[in-house]
Amino acid sequence: MPMVVNSAVYRNGHRVRNIAISELGEALAEPDTFAWVGLHEPDEALMKQVQEELGLHDLAVEDAHRAHQRPKLETYGDSLFVVLHTAQLVQGTIEFGETLLFVAPRYVVSVRHGASLSYAQVRTRCEGTPELLAKGAGYVLYAIMDFVVDNYLPIVNSYEDELTSIEDAIFASTSRRNTTERLYALKRELIALRRAASPVAEVCNTLVHLAPALVSEELRPYYRDIADHIVRMLESVDQMRELVTTALQVNLSMVSIGQNEVVKKLAGWAAILAVPTLIASLYGMNFKHMPELDWTFGYPLMLGVTFFICMLVYRRLRRVQWL
Repeated sequence: MPMVVNSAVYRNGHRVRNIAISELGEALAEPDTFAWVGLHEPDEALMKQVQEELGLHDLAVEDAHRAHQRPKLETYGDSLFVVLHTAQLVQGTIEFGETLLFVAPRYVVSVRHGASLSYAQVRTRCEGTPELLAKGAGYVLYAIMDFVVDNYLPIVNSYEDELTSIEDAIFASTSRRNTTERLYALKRELIALRRAASPVAEVCNTLVHLAPALVSEELRPYYRDIADHIVRMLESVDQMRELVTTALQVNLSMVSIGQNEVVKKLAGWAAILAVPTLIASLYGMNFKHMPELDWTFGYPLMLGVTFFICMLVYRRLRRVQWL
């Protein structure tokens, strides 16, 4: 994938033309225009070039190049630096990436690192609603944040399905160890997802109250909608975390119950085997005067008595559900 995914100038909600990074400064000199640049894992030289064209702050450029930042919102003069964590499910495992945004009234620069879907469909959606795109960089920032949050929701839904599957496995005769490992992995990923998503609500609230130059009165309901989605998603995540904790306890209880059942069965069979063991041990003694030694039916009788006693013990244990 090229480092410069897309770079264009817009006026009154319509794309004017595509431009090179070296033309950003000249393009923004034109009245009523703003630039939207999309970068994917840019190198240091490209970030320096963008910085020179737009006058970006050194600390923000350094963070955007190195990535590995926590979700946050920083203000540098009349521009904002927003860090979002993106998430994707790859072969059933969550992978995180970062989107770092430079936002000012005249430009939006998005820098993607790691696992993240392309923002081409965001750009297409925005260009399909020129009346909203005419509101400028504030609407573009909303569209990108909304896209990132919307991609959290399928992950939450998949975790709900996974938790349901695990709950079914807890009460089935499947491996308890494997179930415990799945529950632990799910809880760890829920914590990671919450850590990535929770700051977004704070970022939205800050933008609504402290960035009037970018977020106009007309755009504020859009940002509040993102914050509402995040709050509802976090509630679902917290509920699942509680269910996972309960499921872990239930699974451990089921393991203990299973072990007790095994011990009961072993004890039951040991009680049954104790009867012939006792009788056989008596016959192993060197007694000279035993009543049935000289009787033809002595041994068959003792075998029958042994079997009868064993069956009595067996029936008794079955009745109390030890076997």
